[in-house]
Amino acid sequence: MAKKILIVEDERDVVKLLRYNLEKEGFRVSSVTDGSLALSEMRREAADLVILDLMLPGMDGLEICRQLRRNERYAGIPILMLTARSEEADRVVGLELGADDYVTKPFSMRELIARVRALLRRQDPTPQRSALLHGDIQIDPAAHAVSVSGKHVELSALEFRLLHYLATHPGMVFSRDHLLDRVWGNDRSVTPRSVDVYIRRVREKIEAQPQTPVYVQTVHGVGYRFAVERE
Repeated sequence: MAKKILIVEDERDVVKLLRYNLEKEGFRVSSVTDGSLALSEMRREAADLVILDLMLPGMDGLEICRQLRRNERYAGIPILMLTARSEEADRVVGLELGADDYVTKPFSMRELIARVRALLRRQDPTPQRSALLHGDIQIDPAAHAVSVSGKHVELSALEFRLLHYLATHPGMVFSRDHLLDRVWGNDRSVTPRSVDVYIRRVREKIEAQPQTPVYVQTVHGVGYRFAVERE
């Protein structure tokens, strides 16, 4: 079945443009104009990806993003934000809340579709491999699942890729640029500093004390590493 994309956007011309081009690429598309309708539509039939405008009537895009990420059913669904160029601070907040990528208005339709395809590829399960066990953390690529002390932890597709990459190279230190190349690939739109946002999100989900991480550690002036063993 074709992947379903939910557009949350109150500008009719933008919705019309997105719908036409996405359907032409073979996607199923639904659209709503405000946040409460977005949550209702997700409950009716969850989308495979959400295109989310930040400036919306009533519930804004940041609150929608927050609510989607709090719900285990939707926590792993990619979110692509649409933002104005003047909303840099909101873009950072959006990434911190769990958005996977963003496109600034006015945008190139070719670029947006490339971002959509890249996010959906990341959502697909990693090829079958053995589960990784480090201390209290188990990472299962086949199930695309992470547990800490036996309790399931919900990570977005990008958060999972980042954690999995670090955990498959325990003890090795990687720069932000290296992680962008290996985890985000050629489809990336974030800056090296944005890696910090994703690292912080992963820590908040797997570390008992995110401010003093045991697993995902910072090597000051260099980058990040996954600890070989618990200290």
